[in-house]
Amino acid sequence: MAVVENLNPKKVFHYFGEICKIPHGSGNVDKLSDYLVDFAKDRGLFYIQDAWKNVIIVKEATPGYEGEAPIILQGHMDMVAVKKPGASIDMAKEGLRLLVDGDDLYAEDTSLGGDDGIAVAYALAILDSDDIAHPRLEVIITVDEEVGMDGARGLDVSMLKGKRMLNLDSEEEGIILAGCAGGARVDWILPVNRKEKEGKRYTLKVKGLLGGHSGAEIDKERGNANVLLGRLLYRLSKELNFYLEELNGGLADNAIPREACAVIVAEPDKKGYLEDTVEKVGEELKQELQTKDPEVLVVVEEVEERTSKCLSEEDTKRLISLLFAAPNGVQAMSADIKGLVETSLNMGIVDLKDDRAMLQFSVRSSLEGAKNVLIEKLENIAAMAGASQEVRGDYPGWAYKKESPFRDKSVEVFRRLYGKEPKIQAIHAGLECGLLSAKIPGLECISIGPDMKDIHTTEERLSISSTERVWNYVLELLKQKG
Repeated sequence: MAVVENLNPKKVFHYFGEICKIPHGSGNVDKLSDYLVDFAKDRGLFYIQDAWKNVIIVKEATPGYEGEAPIILQGHMDMVAVKKPGASIDMAKEGLRLLVDGDDLYAEDTSLGGDDGIAVAYALAILDSDDIAHPRLEVIITVDEEVGMDGARGLDVSMLKGKRMLNLDSEEEGIILAGCAGGARVDWILPVNRKEKEGKRYTLKVKGLLGGHSGAEIDKERGNANVLLGRLLYRLSKELNFYLEELNGGLADNAIPREACAVIVAEPDKKGYLEDTVEKVGEELKQELQTKDPEVLVVVEEVEERTSKCLSEEDTKRLISLLFAAPNGVQAMSADIKGLVETSLNMGIVDLKDDRAMLQFSVRSSLEGAKNVLIEKLENIAAMAGASQEVRGDYPGWAYKKESPFRDKSVEVFRRLYGKEPKIQAIHAGLECGLLSAKIPGLECISIGPDMKDIHTTEERLSISSTERVWNYVLELLKQKG
């Protein structure tokens, strides 16, 4: 890919460009998984591709490092594939269109997938080298991390020898992560009935929001389009009889939704009230979010009038009540680590089909008990509205270890290269370190990565210079002995 071929480190960006040519949104990773297998075959490297399409590639130690303890390099091959409304790209079939803006690499009209394509690119560049010193390397590239860590959950690690793991799924240079929250996906399913209705049809939209990663940005209290649309619909329902025809918002349960839309059928003589209410709610939100999410916009427009199959009056009220009553955002802050979110949830997707409505949440907590209580609370709220609940992708947190020689070594190398101390942190976002630590007794983990901004959104950016500095740090860490 010409855009990246002149960027440094050349081999890293070469492989990142190759990865970006292959569609690899969550659930659509078969081609990328096969590419990794072909890469290993071409170089005579031992590999395993399992039924999930996870790939493990092993490269034996370079001369002089045969007696050193192996290191596991780990990342995931799937990305959150989102695009701008109206963008002329099919992310299930087409590669990304990479562009450079100063020090930033980004993709035209879509997310970039630096999370976690850069980890795969780092690993391939190392595996493809003849001049990088390292012990035995065991590279784990998992699937579908972004939708519940199913790949890591199904991975068989019995053949691995490594007890030290470098996870490359972080987004801020200078921070060495040593712990993370656990989480789960929670789905609400509400059966609905439809009836033909006549009346004025209106489209209601909440848009212009910043969005972001529901782990990394949840503490910024940005607007959630699904939640704000629920607030608007509830306000309208107090004085206006209407029926829901369409309702959708959000693209991934772990991304804060930027847009949400509803189509309603209402009484013809209530247009003035509807427009006034939309304007008032819009002004309220602008005032509340003027610092956190200043571009929020609420709009209404009249659309083609026709006989429509809408939700019944009862189901319209039940769905609006669910939207309005659902908790969202930060639920508790850590009492032990200043500034760290302890427990949160994000209503990432609202989707109304012919016979059911679905609301999808990403639940996170650094405390297993708090996570389970929040899931139980959601179940009770759903039941009161006649909805069922399904929990999937439950994964454990990654507990901070007080003693870790591998972490100490990583700090020593950082200090020597950067001339300053790294920050040792735990995060609210989820990492696969928790699942893999549970599978590999005694595993020591750290997680690092180059600077990225606005991951899981169409504004995602990857710092080119940071990518090079982190690359140099990884190489220095690999060549350490003892």
